[in-house]
Amino acid sequence: MFLDEQYKLYYTAYSLVTENNYDILHIDEKTDEIWLEKYENKRSRVVRLVHKGFDWKNHLKRDIAHVFQKSKSMKKLTRSKRIDLFNVYVSSHAPVDDWEILKKPMQLKEKNPLKMKIFYLDDEDSYNEFQRLERDLKLSLLIKPEEYSEEVKEKSVMKYKGYLSDFLQRKRKEEQNVFSYGKPYFTYILIAINVLMFILLEMYGGSSSIDTLIEMGAKYNPDIIDGEWWRVVSSMFLHIGFLHLFMNMLAIYYLGTAVERIYGRLRFLIIYFLAGIGGGLASFAFTTSVSAGASGAVFGLFGALLFFGLIYKRIFLQTIGNSILIIIMINIVLGFLVPQIDMGAHLGGLLAGFIASAVVHLPEKGNVKLQFPAVIVYILLVGSIAVFGIGNNLNSQTYQLMQMEQLRMEDKFEEVVSLATDALQLDGEVEGAILFQRSYAYIELNKMNLAIRDLERSIASDSTVPEAYYNLALLYYNDGQLEDANEMITTAYELKPENEDFISLYEEITGEKPR
Repeated sequence: MFLDEQYKLYYTAYSLVTENNYDILHIDEKTDEIWLEKYENKRSRVVRLVHKGFDWKNHLKRDIAHVFQKSKSMKKLTRSKRIDLFNVYVSSHAPVDDWEILKKPMQLKEKNPLKMKIFYLDDEDSYNEFQRLERDLKLSLLIKPEEYSEEVKEKSVMKYKGYLSDFLQRKRKEEQNVFSYGKPYFTYILIAINVLMFILLEMYGGSSSIDTLIEMGAKYNPDIIDGEWWRVVSSMFLHIGFLHLFMNMLAIYYLGTAVERIYGRLRFLIIYFLAGIGGGLASFAFTTSVSAGASGAVFGLFGALLFFGLIYKRIFLQTIGNSILIIIMINIVLGFLVPQIDMGAHLGGLLAGFIASAVVHLPEKGNVKLQFPAVIVYILLVGSIAVFGIGNNLNSQTYQLMQMEQLRMEDKFEEVVSLATDALQLDGEVEGAILFQRSYAYIELNKMNLAIRDLERSIASDSTVPEAYYNLALLYYNDGQLEDANEMITTAYELKPENEDFISLYEEITGEKPR
């Protein structure tokens, strides 16, 4: 009889694994206890098989309570916190008292409650219980131990035990190998390059100097449109301030070491650069300000871990999954709340990193049917972002303002006037700054009346630019409009009282020292 029970137990487990795609969570050969799982429709269907009998209902109830407690620790191994548990007992005899009431579905009152059903395969009612189990699991086990000899059943039990044990060992070895495909060699090199570039920035003008950043290769949209696309890559290695550097290097250290171990060195490097390029292009397309940093590549590493989670769902959720998802959500929320954060680079890097991971795929998991389309998708993605970015910049007042500032520094004042006139026809929120730039060009071109008109319009549009008041005060003063000049220089001084030029002109116009 003992052999029949073992046969039922191990055959059922073997059939669920080999024919019904169940995964093994735990095996205890000493107590003949096996836990299996199948993930479907965002729920985990867990089957617990145990060779154990009870004389009384209360003894069975105590074991059921113990299983409820044990299942809480098993949740760490399952792919979902929502679990349907099928608790299957295999024994020669059932409890002698009225235990069938325990067959009713049970669940605890808690968040994501575990739902349990009891099945008791004893000698007398084994057939009916097997049918009920098959019906609830929606499968056919086709078990008929009575048709086989003792020798056949004994050999079968050994076969099933061996297979299940080997299956579990292979799974554990695979899980260990997942995180050991490469030592984090390139991660440390990338960190060193970023730190070196930061030191060079500080030595040659400072990491917060816009001019130094542009000269060293930061993302500067006018130059990119003029053909300097290499800035999309070079900007990945420049950082604005020590805190910016520290936060990104900390992220690269933790994320990079994980991704490089999972994907291997070469795949990691490809993902890093493809993600950085995607993030840089997205920043170019959606933000006109000068920017730099490895944020696009960092978010690409998040994308690589998400792709890993897609392939190894259970391992991902059991190890780093929840933390990664929480960090990504926090960063996305902060990106929308904090204006200084370059959300284009973050989201572009995240998406590009995910697609790049599909391009290189995981070691020993290559799939040409997925990888080749991923290459096409990546090319289309970066190409469309670049084309959109060019159009978006050319139709942006902010971008046109950046070009005006550059032309003004090159003393190309006629071009400043022409560009400003066209830019004022575009939608935007920097009309005041554009008018100020055109007024400056008019002054240099000795067109003072036009300069005064633009400065008056500039102040009406944006009353927070002290230089506009200063220039207008100077023009009024030279034109003999002393009362208006007095008003303008007073406002300029109030906005920027530490400026020596403002103080000097204030004293000259008012004849008094500022208070």
